[in-house]
Amino acid sequence: MDKVFINDLMVRGVIGISDRERSQPQDIVVNVVLYTDILKGGESDNIDDCVNYRTISKAIIAHIEKVSRYTVEALAADIAGICLATDGVQKVRVKVEKPGAVRFSKSVGVEITRVKENP
Repeated sequence: MDKVFINDLMVRGVIGISDRERSQPQDIVVNVVLYTDILKGGESDNIDDCVNYRTISKAIIAHIEKVSRYTVEALAADIAGICLATDGVQKVRVKVEKPGAVRFSKSVGVEITRVKENP
């Protein structure tokens, strides 16, 4: 299976459980690996035959800017759902990080893998 990836997508959104975290948007870093078959798109050189990472990136950004989640786990699950709803995506790996959320660490977060139930 082939991979299409989105690395270090930086988005600002409300996430966290403390009053400080919920009072204003903060940086959220998203990494996504989309598992798909790129054979048709590679042969045709037509974006309509490809998983369009720009479209998926825009959907992820719009979602994060709109919702308010308490946990990175919930946000990662949301993003996985967005990706799996895209035609051609059979499996997805999503990593969501909150930079500077814990003192002395670069970031904290979660990484999940989900598979489309009926590809």
